[in-house]
Amino acid sequence: MNPNNHKFLIALGSNISLGSTRPLEIIKRAIVELSKSDIHVVSLSRFYETPAYPEGSGPNFINSVVKAEAKYSSQQLLQKLHEIEERFDRQRVSRWVARTLDLDLLALGGHVVPSSKIFQQWLDLPLSEQRKKIPSELVLPHPRIQDRAFVLSPLLDIEPNWIHPILNKTVLQLYEELSEQEKKNIQIL
Repeated sequence: MNPNNHKFLIALGSNISLGSTRPLEIIKRAIVELSKSDIHVVSLSRFYETPAYPEGSGPNFINSVVKAEAKYSSQQLLQKLHEIEERFDRQRVSRWVARTLDLDLLALGGHVVPSSKIFQQWLDLPLSEQRKKIPSELVLPHPRIQDRAFVLSPLLDIEPNWIHPILNKTVLQLYEELSEQEKKNIQIL
């Protein structure tokens, strides 16, 4: 690993086809696109089939997580991820809907961006507000990592000991805190 590069965790998801290209193939092609954008994939989780969130909001997703390194800042990387999503015809019409490709920047090592105070505001946001509000700036780690089995399951494959810098818990601890209901419908492909 290049010591001048930043280390990121990125979640990938897809639950609708793009033409004849099915979600699993979209995810695999998106991983290739990461490399073409100077985002070096260090490790890749297995692929998982997971229910759409919120439940009943669309077809099942194919999910994966990568650990990557790049010379980009977190904001620059987010822009690159949005460009890749656009190549796969990602439409941003509303929150939590079916999509061809979703690339979520989960974490930049153990950093908190932009601040612990702002992170805490998004962490504490009630579910009813989460449906309506979108941060105007990048918030890292992603404020919902600890709530999402579809993120924690693949993250267990590659970074089970990553420590959440605010919650001070490992991925394994966060996963174990999920309800059995949250974990039961996740299938390894």
